[in-house]
Amino acid sequence: MTELRQRVAHEPDAPPEDKESESEAKVDGETASDSESRAESAPLPVSADDTPEVLNRALSNLSSRWKNWWVRGILTLAMIAFFFIIIYLGPMVLMIIVMCVQIKCFHEIITIGYNVYHSYDLPWFRTLSWYFLLCVNYFFYGETVTDYFFTLVQREEPLRILSKYHRFISFTLYLIGFCMFVLSLVKKHYRLQFYMFGWTHVTLLIVVTQSHLVIHNLFEGMIWFIVPISCVICNDIMAYMFGFFFGRTPLIKLSPKKTWEGFIGGFFATVVFGLLLSYVMSGYRCFVCPVEYNNDTNSFTVDCEPSDLFRLQEYNIPGVMQSVIGWKTVRMYPFQIHSIALSTFASLIGPFGGFFASGFKRAFKIKDFANTIPGHGGIMDRFDCQYLMATFVNVYIASFIRGPNPSKLIQQFLTLRPDQQLHIFNTLRSHLIDKGMLTSTTEDK
Repeated sequence: MTELRQRVAHEPDAPPEDKESESEAKVDGETASDSESRAESAPLPVSADDTPEVLNRALSNLSSRWKNWWVRGILTLAMIAFFFIIIYLGPMVLMIIVMCVQIKCFHEIITIGYNVYHSYDLPWFRTLSWYFLLCVNYFFYGETVTDYFFTLVQREEPLRILSKYHRFISFTLYLIGFCMFVLSLVKKHYRLQFYMFGWTHVTLLIVVTQSHLVIHNLFEGMIWFIVPISCVICNDIMAYMFGFFFGRTPLIKLSPKKTWEGFIGGFFATVVFGLLLSYVMSGYRCFVCPVEYNNDTNSFTVDCEPSDLFRLQEYNIPGVMQSVIGWKTVRMYPFQIHSIALSTFASLIGPFGGFFASGFKRAFKIKDFANTIPGHGGIMDRFDCQYLMATFVNVYIASFIRGPNPSKLIQQFLTLRPDQQLHIFNTLRSHLIDKGMLTSTTEDK
C-alpha cells in the first residue's frame, strides 16, 4: 500500500494540453453521462385523452378497460372503412397516402427527439431534419419515376435531364445539408448535435426507405400491397381480441399487455384470413396485374393477362389429411401458398416491430408516439409493424417471384444508339437460330 502511494505521488502531472482539453470539455461541453441524465429528466408531453366527446358520453358508464375496448374497436372499424375507400380510389391515391403517412411518422419521431433535447436550443435541428427528408425522398422517388415512367421521362426534355443526372443532383443536395450541419455546430453542444444528426438519419432509414419499398410492392400488383397490410391489421386485431378475452400468460416485458394466448390466437387467425383474402382477390385482374403507366392515356392501368400465380390449379392433399377432411385434391391459387408465408411473417415476426417501438417509447418514458388517433396513439403506433412487413414483402418478391421484365428491357433498348440496337438485334437473332426458334435464311449464311 505504501509503495502504491509513493508511485502515485511521483507520477508526473498530465500534459498541459490534456489539462486544457479536459477543462474545455467541462466548461464548453458535457460528458455523455451529463447528456443522458439531462435527456432523461427532460419533460416530455403527457398523452392527453383526446377521445371524441360523443364517445366519452356514450361510454361514460363503462369501466376504463371496456371503454378503451369500445373506443379502439369503433375507431379500428373507421380506419378499415377508410382503407377500403382509398383502395377503391386507385393506386395513385394509395401512393399519395403512403407519402402522407411517411411524413407524419417522420414528424412524430423527430418531435420526440426535439422534445427530449429542446432545452439545449440546438440550432437548425428541425430545419435540417426536414431538409434531409426532402433529399432522401427526392433520391428514392426520383429512382422510381425513372424506372416506372421511363417513356414519359424520355419524352420530356427537362425530365430526361433530371433523370440522367439524378444521382449526382441527389448527392449534391445531401452535401449541401451536410455542410449546413457542420456550419451549425456549436462548441458547447458538439456531442448532442451529433446525437441528433444520427437520430435524423436512423429515422430516415426506418421510415423513408421502407415506405419507398411499399410503393415498389404496389407496382408489382395491388394484391402485394393489400394482402400484407391486411394480414398485419388482422393479426393486430385478433391478437388483441384473444389477449383481451383469454390472455393470462405475459409474452414479453417490453409490452406487459401482450400475452401468449393473443400471440398464438392471432397467428392462426391471420393464416386463415390470409388464405381467404388471397382466394377472393386472386380472381380480379385489377388486384393481380402490375400497376403500369399508360403513355397514351397518361394514367395508371392494371389490365393484363394474369400469370400462372393467379390461375386456379389442382393440388394433391397429403394422405394423412385425406382421412381427416375426406378430400384427395383441392383447387387453389398458387398465390395462396405464398400468402401463408406472408401471414406467418405478419403474425410471428411482424409483432417484433411493435416490440421495438415499445422499447423505444419506454426508453423516453412516453406512452404513444402522438395522440393522432384516439385509443391508438400516433400514426407510427399503427405502422410500426407495417414497415417491417413492407421490407419482407419486397425481399420476398425479389427472391421468389419477380423475373426479367420484357417491357423495361425494350424501353432501355430503344434508348440505345442505332448501331448498338443493331448489334443487339443480330446477337439475339443468332441466339434464337441456334436454339431452333428461327430458321436461318440464305443471307444469314
